[in-house]
Amino acid sequence: MKIRTLIVDDERHARQKIRTMLATEGDVEIVRECANGDEAIKAIRETRPDLVFLDVQMPGCNGFDVLSEAGETARHVVFVTAFDQYAVRAFEVQALDYILKPFDRERFQRAMQRARAQLQEGEGLQEKLLALAKAVGEQQQQAKPAALERLMIRSGGRITFLRVAEVDWVEAADNYVRVHAGRESHLIRETMTHLESQLDKRRFVRVHRSAIVNVDAIVEIRALFHGDYAIRLRTGAEIPLGRSYRDRLEAVFGRPL
Repeated sequence: MKIRTLIVDDERHARQKIRTMLATEGDVEIVRECANGDEAIKAIRETRPDLVFLDVQMPGCNGFDVLSEAGETARHVVFVTAFDQYAVRAFEVQALDYILKPFDRERFQRAMQRARAQLQEGEGLQEKLLALAKAVGEQQQQAKPAALERLMIRSGGRITFLRVAEVDWVEAADNYVRVHAGRESHLIRETMTHLESQLDKRRFVRVHRSAIVNVDAIVEIRALFHGDYAIRLRTGAEIPLGRSYRDRLEAVFGRPL
């Protein structure tokens, strides 16, 4: 019987490496590959894989968000990430293993052996799945910090503060984010994913892989061709609405576009 496996990572070469290593495992069938958390949630619900190799930090929602949303349909999970700070949390949500990048074939095969052992056990599977979903949900509620109210801006040896309410939108800029507030913009050394996690989700929405908008700054949403949309802000800036992010904006407004 084949182990139906899902690969989730936003980096193409990382997915390729896992796919190559799985190719030598005769009892594995790759059911799908995903490049972000939103795709992963949909794929898990549709394919119900036996095993998921899951990255932590990805565009949109992270690996823990994926587990929370997928619930009991996320069976056995092996985290594969370049960040060691999530290891404790991963095992608290009953992940099978936690592989740090870069890894070699020997380390990968140890993870596969552990996965096979768990799959062959098959005892109390339903209880484990429910416990996994519940644990992730409880941890997210307990760990949820207060929404960020001010941003720290460093420039020319000075530190100034910007009220988050004044921010119109945020765009990705390599290893930084550019914060737009009225006619001014500020470059901050921060990742989009981390900043998004600190913002009030009732006010700030990720509308594209590289853009977060303040919903209070939106004055128009314009339909384009082939189901695409463009968001116009009070400053006149136009931002594309990514298809995989549309439901987030609809959730905030409480109605479909």
